Amino acid sequence: MIASIRGTLLFVGLDHAVIETGGVGFQIAAPRNVLANLGDIGSEVMLYTHLHIREDLLALYGFASTDQRHLFETLLGVSGIGPKVALSLLSSSPADELRTTIATGDTARLSRVPGIGKKTAERLVLELRGKFDFKGGIPTPGVTPAALAANNELAEMLVSLGFSASEAQAAIASLPADAPPAIEERLRLALRYFGGA
Repeated sequence: MIASIRGTLLFVGLDHAVIETGGVGFQIAAPRNVLANLGDIGSEVMLYTHLHIREDLLALYGFASTDQRHLFETLLGVSGIGPKVALSLLSSSPADELRTTIATGDTARLSRVPGIGKKTAERLVLELRGKFDFKGGIPTPGVTPAALAANNELAEMLVSLGFSASEAQAAIASLPADAPPAIEERLRLALRYFGGA
């Protein structure tokens, strides 16, 4: 298995990057929040990878951390979840927040992720709810229920402003870990993702 790749960043697209190492350019699909933080073309980058093998395809998926890669592999273990849907889930919110969303059974939020319908959201909750490590009821290292509720409200506000659900989720995923809880401040920070306020 190819566990990681370090090399020169040649290209960043909407859903993948090309990293050259040892004279070979590897096309690596990755969550949007990972692609957005790779840096400048020509810089040295490193991604943790998962090699997905099917009869007709070898595909590499890249992640910023081993934790994010592990969550991707956990999502793949759910029936009906393939690599594209798993990437879409990881693009929708940070790994800890996604775990909390699943652990708290928030199927409404999961259903807003492109490629996830109500039944798939319910299956995710059913199959994964007990698979995360809990401390005080919150997945470790977790997002507080208050922050999760604020992000749900923020997603609804962004959609009401005309952004798509996936754009709203990507903006929320870009919020810093120490973002203030006030919804107005979170909205201001999220709008920066789109080049706004």
